[in-house]
Amino acid sequence: MRHGGQILVDQLVRLGARRAFCVPGESFLAVLDALHDAPISLVTARQEGGAAMMAEAHAKLTGNPGLCFVTRGPGAANAAAGLHVARQDSTPMILFVGQVPRGHKDREAFQEVDYRAAFGGLCKWSAEVTDTARLPEYVARAWHVATAGRPGPVLLALPEDVLSGTADVTDLAHPPIELAPTFESTAQDALGWLAGAERPLIVAGGPHWSEEAAADLGRFATAQGLPVALSFRRQDYLDNRHPGYAGDLSVGGNPKLFARLAEADRVLLLGTRLGENASKSYTALEPGRPGPSILHVHAGPEETGLVWRPDMSVTADAISFIRALARQAPLGRDWSGWTSALRADYEAWVSPRQTPGAVKMEEVVSWLSENLGEEAIVTNGAGNYAAFLHRYFRYRRFRSQLAPTSGSMGYGLPAAITASLEYPDRPVVCMAGDGCLQMTVNELSTAAQYGATPIVVVANNGRYGTIRAHQERTYPSRVAGTDLVNPDFPALARAYGGHGERVERTEDFPAAFSRAGASGTFAIIELMLDPEALSPGQTLSEARAAGEARR
Repeated sequence: MRHGGQILVDQLVRLGARRAFCVPGESFLAVLDALHDAPISLVTARQEGGAAMMAEAHAKLTGNPGLCFVTRGPGAANAAAGLHVARQDSTPMILFVGQVPRGHKDREAFQEVDYRAAFGGLCKWSAEVTDTARLPEYVARAWHVATAGRPGPVLLALPEDVLSGTADVTDLAHPPIELAPTFESTAQDALGWLAGAERPLIVAGGPHWSEEAAADLGRFATAQGLPVALSFRRQDYLDNRHPGYAGDLSVGGNPKLFARLAEADRVLLLGTRLGENASKSYTALEPGRPGPSILHVHAGPEETGLVWRPDMSVTADAISFIRALARQAPLGRDWSGWTSALRADYEAWVSPRQTPGAVKMEEVVSWLSENLGEEAIVTNGAGNYAAFLHRYFRYRRFRSQLAPTSGSMGYGLPAAITASLEYPDRPVVCMAGDGCLQMTVNELSTAAQYGATPIVVVANNGRYGTIRAHQERTYPSRVAGTDLVNPDFPALARAYGGHGERVERTEDFPAAFSRAGASGTFAIIELMLDPEALSPGQTLSEARAAGEARR
């Protein structure tokens, strides 16, 4: 006989779980008891949103579901931010939420929530376990649903008395071994379709990617002479030095690349949903309007045809299909002129555009790009500062980028902590804005507790810069709600036990970064930016002038 918490944890161990994240709660004490002796490393975060983002980042890094335990009511509500990231990023994740005892249900008991109703739209599957003996079944199903097809988050609500109750039950077997199809014949059909193109374009992204898949994509693009664009915040899916790499379809991305997407006559969507950001708000390609012929490859059959009406579709994970494509002989088509033109557009785009102020983000990011090794992992959340990273940093190795395609602020620090714990020998750099960092800055305490050593480079312009830019373009000179009063970030880092420095001139950054790396702990380097420097392509004054011109 085992209590429910032990049954649950034993099943997770059989499924291959190695790490879990939590904020402890009285509603799942039995799980915490079982984790005490389990071969699962438990990381205690400071807020449930940070814990859920750490779990999501762990899933991106490992391919296994990110596991997060939170308490009922407010704990689950706080964790919703991480669920949203997992949903829009197609990341496998399981959120275990404590629940009131079964005998207290439907009385609006203390912190009671109907999780299936409240979180159903954020999750692939939401369920509540009502029988201790069925815990292995529910946990195994949650693992499968989170990883199958288009991956995503699953929520399991766990009544307190189900976890504390006992049962004599057998654990389910480990996950089945999947026999991956070869897709050789289908890949030949896809190449036959591509052969009819004058201006072909591959757009790669989405889930199910790996270092091997990134190499296969490079070999396929080289053999066929094809240009490749990557979707929003999937820039590490192909070595950016590859001659066929055309850039990323991102927020504030290269207008010429979006124009090339509209100009292409055959587009191979490889693993990506090609969402709003990657399609320039559905304007580079417009759903329901005539456009290029599309071949859509996606693991979720419900995705092909959901937005874009493809001429052909393949239900397959990107890893398997790009492996089959990379094995095919060259078609012999000469697309060199088209591919070279897209590459030239990219090279021109990443040539730094000078911004005002003594600290220039374009130079800081360019220095990081040139001096960080291929093994470095760079994380970020959301904000105008991220546009500098997208534009000027060249990713060379798969899984060197951890960023939310959902555009969630606060993601960079929790993700960096996870990356540092998972790969303690690899440099980890978190890029954050002053507003973005303060969403989860309390997780510096988590970094201190578990020995994570990311270097956080915070761009301080004293405002929510992205929203300020939108304000100036839409309601110029009518500013409300976007100015910030910030703490002394280096002093804050030191208060948490880390290293902190402030940089007020670009030329001082390399030495500051070197000292941060040598500190042996986590660090914050605060960049004091000119408030005029909004984004790589526009200053504050230019945004206001554009808004005035539209009035």
